[in-house]
Amino acid sequence: MSHPIIHIELSATDHTEAGRWYNEIFGWPMTEFPEMTYTTFESGEGSPGGGFNPVSEQYAAGTVTFYIQTDDLAAHMQRIAAAGGTVLMEAQQVPGVGIIGLFQDPTGNMIGLLQPAEQ
Repeated sequence: MSHPIIHIELSATDHTEAGRWYNEIFGWPMTEFPEMTYTTFESGEGSPGGGFNPVSEQYAAGTVTFYIQTDDLAAHMQRIAAAGGTVLMEAQQVPGVGIIGLFQDPTGNMIGLLQPAEQ
């Protein structure tokens, strides 16, 4: 597996308004997930889509997080920790999407892993 970047998240105080703004400016289609306080966007063929995280203690305003695809999230989290990274969020199931986790690399960047759901 090549481990492509498959999802990008931007922090937003109002995910619906952020989605409306990016749709107006770039024409990106949006999908609302009110139960998750989350809006996703599609940015065009061949490029990763993404979403808008609510601003919080973990996602300060201006935070951009990208997700790397993996076929074994648990194994990669172990490798990350062994190589000096920090696991910030253990594996969490996202229905219909897959399993996600967050880590911090040794230079302080917060990055996500996504093990897609079986299709």
